[in-house]
Formats: sequence, structure tokens, C-alpha cells
Amino acid sequence: LFLLFLIILTLFFSGKIERPDLLLLIYSVLAACQVLLLRADNWFRQGRRREIFRDVIFPVIAVLVIFDSLGLIVHKINPRDIDPLLIRLDYILFQGYPTVMIEAMADPLLTDVLQIAYTTYYFLPITLGLILKARGMDAAFDRALFLILFCFYLSYIGYILFPALGPRYTMDHLQTGELRGIFIAGPVQEFLNRLEGIKRDAFPSGHTGVALVVSWLGRQYHRGFFLVTLPVVSLLVFSTVYCRYHYVVDVIGGMMLAAITIILGKPIYGYWEERRDTRN
Repeated sequence: LFLLFLIILTLFFSGKIERPDLLLLIYSVLAACQVLLLRADNWFRQGRRREIFRDVIFPVIAVLVIFDSLGLIVHKINPRDIDPLLIRLDYILFQGYPTVMIEAMADPLLTDVLQIAYTTYYFLPITLGLILKARGMDAAFDRALFLILFCFYLSYIGYILFPALGPRYTMDHLQTGELRGIFIAGPVQEFLNRLEGIKRDAFPSGHTGVALVVSWLGRQYHRGFFLVTLPVVSLLVFSTVYCRYHYVVDVIGGMMLAAITIILGKPIYGYWEERRDTRN
């Protein structure tokens, strides 16, 4: 459904978007692959490798490809960044600029630790999914996959509606210097900059939203995973501001995103599951 939404959006704004033909091809291929993978169960004998590709690898590919495509969409259909509003809200809340205020506690070792915590966002959902798969908790996995993807796609809609660059671009002139680690932060920052590029993906904080949803799911289905990753998730949320990727109001938006995902996602998935069981 989200791919269909992107296809319709691309067609509607094709006059403003660069390379709409490329975007339509990407979204159509992803949609076709998704249908083929779902239909393959009726054509071939179920295999563990194909199951892992369908349920884990392909969703990861889809999320990354769709996220990357947003760079061609967001600012073309909504060219007004809301950074000034977010900066103002942060100032009202703290009587200052949080990323500048936090600079007083900057330390190379802390920067390395928090930069690593920030990158765990890419691995937390996959780790939980693999654990649930390994334990044969297929029903829990399906529900977790739905809620995590739902959170990702809601955050992408947020980026389209509320484009924002984030403090590392808009407030760098107020910082006394770059954040420097001992030996990890620099290479990781450079890699993420190349991987993500400029997407105007500050509000809401998808890192916060997805991490909190994964943590909530861990508490539901695997207590050990929840307890082990809780400190990591806490550091991740703090790192979004410390590492200057997000304003504090972005993080608040990410918390709201997680809440909306769970509140809306549970009945939506329940309805879909009921229809699936009826068809079967």
C-alpha cells in the first residue's frame, strides 16, 4: 500500500519531481517483487532461505531503497523547510539551543560511544526479527515486522509533510567546532553521510520512533532482548541530539510516532490478520 501511495504521489507531482520515470520504475519493481515473493508460497515448496529472504532481507532492501528515493521527492513537492519552527520550539522549551548547550559535555570517548549507539538503529529491528525467527515465533515475527515497517513508512510521510535538515546543517555556525571522537566517530559519520545523503529527514526522528517500537516489541516477545537493548536504545535517543542529527522536538516527535504506530498499528494488523485467516 505504501508503494502504491508513492507511485500515485510521483505521478501527481511528475512535473516537479526529477526523474519521475526512475522513481516509478523503482517502486514498480519493489511492488512486483513483493507480490512475487508472497505468491511464491503457492508455487514452490517452502524453504528456510527463501523465507529469510522474503521476511527479513527483502523488507530491509525495500526500506533502504524507499528511504534513498525520498531525496528525489521531498523538497520537490514540499520546498519549505520547517527548521526555523523546530529551532524556535527548542528554544522555547530550553531557553537555548540543546545541541549547543550539550556541547559543554562533549568528550571524544563519549562521542565514539554515542555515534556507535546511533548506528544500532540499523541493526536493532533485524536482530529482533532474527531472534523471533530462530525461536519459531512466526506469529510474533509477522506482527513485529508489520509494526516496524508501519513506523518506518509513517516517518517517511512525516519527512514529506514536514521537511527539515536538522541542526548539523542549520546550526553549525553556532557550534564551537566539530564533534570529534577517538577513532570511531569520524569514519562512521562520513559513512552515514554518504549512505543517507541530505534527505530532510529530521522530523519526526525515525531513529527514536523505530528504536522505541523495537524496544516495546522486545518487551512483549523477548524479555532478554528488551533488557539488553534498553540501555542501547536510551543512548541512541540521546545520541540523536548529542550528535546533532536532531532537534529535541524531533525526538519528541519520534516518541509520538512510536505511540501512533502502536496505537494504530495494533487494530490495523488485527483486522488484516482476521481477513487473512478468513481467506485461508
